[in-house]
Amino acid sequence: MPLLYSAPFTSEDLDILRSALDAWCAEKQIDIRSVEAQFATSTALDLFYQSGHNDHDKLLSALRGRKSL
Repeated sequence: MPLLYSAPFTSEDLDILRSALDAWCAEKQIDIRSVEAQFATSTALDLFYQSGHNDHDKLLSALRGRKSL
């Protein structure tokens, strides 16, 4: 069953997600198209919508704090 979110993505949401992921990938020195980045993207989506990390700084901090990444 696909994961459904309560609200659609806005362009601002996508900008926040992409900028946080770009920063995280740059810090980790990994390609945004890598498997690691794909896993981080999935994690970022969960953090953004389910955990309320819905701005760049909160999301990037939460990604940094994830031991599994």
